[in-house]
Amino acid sequence: MVQIGGKNYEIVQNHKEGWNPEVFRDRYSEVLERYDYIIGDWGYSQLRLKGFYRDNHPKATKDSTISSMVDYINEYCNFGCAYFVLQKSKDQPPAKAKSGS
Repeated sequence: MVQIGGKNYEIVQNHKEGWNPEVFRDRYSEVLERYDYIIGDWGYSQLRLKGFYRDNHPKATKDSTISSMVDYINEYCNFGCAYFVLQKSKDQPPAKAKSGS
């Protein structure tokens, strides 16, 4: 289990040991919170992060769903690169209540 930005994620794939928690935390951006999956791929010693939606998500396009992950890796990532896939956990920490002072 990985927690970042107040969200919990599960590592569902770690191809060629692509997962590096320190670099992930440095590269993570809040814009990724809207996605159900995050793919991190390595090229030229740099980690690139991309978000994907679950297949039945109402905001998803064909290219932004997790079922297009293999196409993304084959077309946009360096051949044979290390990568990982994180899935947003269904069990999220409770949101902090705003204090009404």
